[in-house]
Amino acid sequence: MYQNLINYITNYSGLPLSFQETGLIQNIFQPKKLRRRQYLLQAGDVSKYTAFITKGAMRQYLIDDKGNEKVVQLYIEDHWADDRASLLSNKPSVYNIEAWEDTEMLIISPKDFYELADKIPAMAQMLRVMDDRHAIALHGRLNSMIRDTAEARYMEFERKYPHFVQRFPQHHIASYLGVTKETLSRVKRQSMR
Repeated sequence: MYQNLINYITNYSGLPLSFQETGLIQNIFQPKKLRRRQYLLQAGDVSKYTAFITKGAMRQYLIDDKGNEKVVQLYIEDHWADDRASLLSNKPSVYNIEAWEDTEMLIISPKDFYELADKIPAMAQMLRVMDDRHAIALHGRLNSMIRDTAEARYMEFERKYPHFVQRFPQHHIASYLGVTKETLSRVKRQSMR
């Protein structure tokens, strides 16, 4: 379970971890399991942990004023799941983070995360790389929502995240892409021609 996290840290940081650093990481990150449909976070609660997924799949969504679910993130193995705004501001979240499959994860509080980053150079470097990549991905997603057609958004999603297409139902992917499930069905039919 911890090996995925250790590999992730060294791959993202480009720095090795010492035996002592690895031990410290294993002592601070706590294992947690959720069954399908259980929540890591529910809207109205304050986010307390960041979770590194080692097995399973999760989704982050909110409920709009009309009662419709709007998926904002999809997560599988080697992804981090949290509501960072709630986590850092200590304010209630507007999001639900739900296990879509039985999920195993390693959780950590923000305080412990930043203490580890202060003690372990690879963690600090990983955090910088993650923040940069997240900003780039968010900017790209925003541009795509404004500029691209539903077909272009789906084709790019399918190219970048083929495993997600296999593991999440079409209506979750449609919501994530900002289209109706009917539109996504039409786009998929047209792309198969």
